Amino acid sequence: MTAKSTARIKTSPRPAGAGQLLLRYRGEDTLAGVSRKTALRLAKTLGLTETQAIHLALARLAQETLPRYEPDEGPLTAAQLKAIKRLEPQGRLEVHESLFSA
Repeated sequence: MTAKSTARIKTSPRPAGAGQLLLRYRGEDTLAGVSRKTALRLAKTLGLTETQAIHLALARLAQETLPRYEPDEGPLTAAQLKAIKRLEPQGRLEVHESLFSA
């Protein structure tokens, strides 16, 4: 019988769900990607690490692109509109076609 090594590799704990992503830079800057040189220049200009600059870019893209609310169930039904009219007295407000007309 031979003795086997039972050395353990120490790993740093990561939050649950944390993963890694391989990012392949473009050879040159395009509308859909940047080169490593540009990413490094951006990070240096912002005073961030390369990883922080990438996270910042993704966070801004998410804010601009993704909805900030849950989708609703669609238009109100006739029964729902009737219930609203019954609960809210009608005729108190005046409807205008424009915000700026009197």
